[in-house]
Amino acid sequence: MLRSSGFLALVLMGLFAMPASAQTRPVVVELFTSQGCSSCPPADANLIELMDRADVLALSFGVTYWNYLGWDDTFSKQEFTDRQFAYEGPLGHAGAFTPQMVIDGAHDAVGHDLAEVEALIAEAAAAAAGGPAIEATTDRIEIGAGAVPARAADVWLVAYAPDIAEIPVARGENRRRVLKIGHAVRSLTRLGQWSGPAQSFDLPPAEEGLARAVLVQAGAGGPILGASKL
Repeated sequence: MLRSSGFLALVLMGLFAMPASAQTRPVVVELFTSQGCSSCPPADANLIELMDRADVLALSFGVTYWNYLGWDDTFSKQEFTDRQFAYEGPLGHAGAFTPQMVIDGAHDAVGHDLAEVEALIAEAAAAAAGGPAIEATTDRIEIGAGAVPARAADVWLVAYAPDIAEIPVARGENRRRVLKIGHAVRSLTRLGQWSGPAQSFDLPPAEEGLARAVLVQAGAGGPILGASKL
């Protein structure tokens, strides 16, 4: 009996000592939203619900195409709009819309129904194993070897606000409302490409007050192959 207990203890110690690269990576949830869109606040609130989950990387991208309605989204950038547009064809949509949640680059939902989004996250998590491991230091990341993607994957550095911004809106569809936006993306930087072998990339200096993450993605509008919060 003592020998069995000791053996079990050794097995458990081995499991807990597994390297970080063997752990499941976070599922990436990208919300494409606009402060000028009256239907977006419920999806913004659902992204906030996901922010603190260790198994999720929740990111809010402000798009530009509703700015003409009278309120310029304070976080919107054209490159974020371009990122959303790249998803629409692969996801089977004729055009972009808000709010749109894209889960791991492979599935999407309007984002109003948190239960639906959580089901898509669970589905994506089950398929996430096998992607490249990502190890990071202050100024460098190492992407481990993995299955060779059908096309070279883009490596993205995402900088985002780690908290919830409160934005008073003066004009447009949400005028006189104070909107809460969580994990607002502030910049998106392409570091290079990864094609299967282990590869290192230099990181630019961190921006004060912002959190960062790395995405490995199978081309524009393609599925997420790897992700890590830095």
